Order: sequence, then C-alpha cells, then structure tokens
Amino acid sequence: MKKTALIFGLSALIVSCNQSAKQQEGTEDSTEVTVEANEVKTEEANPAADFNIEDVAFSTADIGDFPFINLPEGLEAHKGAIERKFDICFFPINGVMTPFEGKLYKANVGAVRGEEYSQRYFEKSMEDYLLSVGAVKVFDGEITKEEYERYNEQDPNKGGSGDMGYWNQNIKFFVIRSKEKGNIYIQFTSNNAGGKLNIVQEEAFKQTITKVSADDIAKDLTEKGKSILYINFDVDKSNITAEGKEVVTQIAEALQKDKNLNISIEGHTDNTGDAVHNKKLSNDRANSVMNVLITGGIDKARLSAIGFGSEKPLVINNSDENKAKNRRVELVKK
Repeated sequence: MKKTALIFGLSALIVSCNQSAKQQEGTEDSTEVTVEANEVKTEEANPAADFNIEDVAFSTADIGDFPFINLPEGLEAHKGAIERKFDICFFPINGVMTPFEGKLYKANVGAVRGEEYSQRYFEKSMEDYLLSVGAVKVFDGEITKEEYERYNEQDPNKGGSGDMGYWNQNIKFFVIRSKEKGNIYIQFTSNNAGGKLNIVQEEAFKQTITKVSADDIAKDLTEKGKSILYINFDVDKSNITAEGKEVVTQIAEALQKDKNLNISIEGHTDNTGDAVHNKKLSNDRANSVMNVLITGGIDKARLSAIGFGSEKPLVINNSDENKAKNRRVELVKK
C-alpha cells in the first residue's frame, strides 16, 4: 500500500510540474504575441505625420508668379492642361499620398514639334532649377500598390491631364516655402515618352457663395436691365430643388416690391449634349420658374418664359468652370 501511495504521489508531482511549465510557456507565448501586436501598430502609424512644412527653410529667390515654372527649352505643356483657382492634389510624403489644396496646375509635358523628348533632360532641368531657387526635395521614389488603392478614388482629377501617383511611377516631390507666395508643392514624373507636372500653391478655401436677395435682383434689373441667376434644378430635369426655390422666392419678393416691373425669364445651358434637347430643357426650366412665381401670387401678365439652350453663352464653353457660368437663368426687364 505504501509503495502504491508513493507511486501515485510521484505521478501527481510530475503532472503538476508539467502543467506549471506549460503555463509558463503559455505566458511567454502571450508576451511574444503582445510584442508582435505592438510592432504592427507601429508599422501602421501614418508616416506622413512626420512631415512639418515649418521645418523647411524659407526661400529668398524670386520665383515669379503661379505656376512659377517655365518649362525647359524645347518642351511644352500639352493642350488640356488643368489650371484652377482652387482644387486638390495628392503628393507623396514618405510614400503616403497626402492631399494639399489651393491653386492647381497639372500638365502633360512633351517635346515641341520637330524636337525629340529626353527623360533625362526634363528631369535634370526640373531638379536643378528647383534646387537653385531653394526648393527642398521631400520624396523621390514609388508608392506601393496598396497605397495607390487606398487613395486613388479620393482624387477627383484621376485620369485627367498631368495625372500621376501610380505604384509603378517614380515621383520626385519638392517643396518651396516662400514668405511672399506661401507654400508651393511641386511634383513631376517622366518616362521616355513624356513627363507630367503638378503644382499647388497652398491656400485655404474661401467661401464665395452669398445668398441672392430681392434687393440685389431689383438693383440689377434697374441698373443693367437684367439679372443673371444660378437656380438649382434636378440633373437634366426642370424640377427646381429646395435651394433653387429660395432664389425664386427672392425673385417674387422683388416683383412684389415693384408692381411696375415686368420680366422675361430666359433659360440657358452649356453646349454639352444634344442642342435640341438642351433648348427644350432650358425652355422647360424657364417655365418652371414662371409657374412657381404665378403660384406665389405674381400676375401672369407680368411674366414670360423662353429657353435658348446653348445659343447665347456668356463665355466660351472651353472649361468646366465656364460651362457652369453658362448654365443660368436670366431675368430681363421688359
């Protein structure tokens, strides 16, 4: 019996030691997992956060006016280059495509007729010039495919002129910090067929939309004989949106204040699409405005409505900005 008890006791001791050892191993494994998890978190930190524009010294060079760069002799920007007062562009900071806003210039670059394009000529011309005016190189390399897939749908200009920021492109990114011109971001890429150039002069967004008032409309009609308004409609329809009806309310108020004021309501479109369709759409929209005014108590005899489609543009339909200006409603004093 004593011998049996001794055997059971030794067995129990061995099992206990094994369990203790396994618990210690489990603790060590758990510690290793924790360390690995912490390492992953470190890797996922945003490398772009390390960049601080205030660490860049101010340039004292005369860099001229936006877009600040004349292309090297023998090279030119292709037709269709983007130049906007305010837009967004993505630049690689430590391989992370980071958005900056302000004046934007984007262009495809090629040789003028009769000349051969040289990748080395373009890149060396750009880099030497930028360094000579105090620019600082921020990045020179490629982004990853994962980074491209993360950011590309955020870029409203993807596929347009000067588009870059793909994972198989070498991007050279420079910054100029100027006390007079502000922060200027410049990036370019090139292959043996041509180059691409992006420039942003960083600026904060300035709201320019102001509410149209009845007094503004009355003043325009009295002094100019017409008032140009931008009334929102549903896309490709004559239904006036809630925002558009606020403008029509101000038209009604101006007419109510001056009972002798009679107007023609004229609809206009840009030149996108079919001309016959555009003319009908502009006519329907002008009549929609007139009908809302009549419903609001304005005598129908004081009003008329007509659509001109794209026949009377305010400006040339050669850009999105100009096309937006042409999509309008004009009130003309009769």
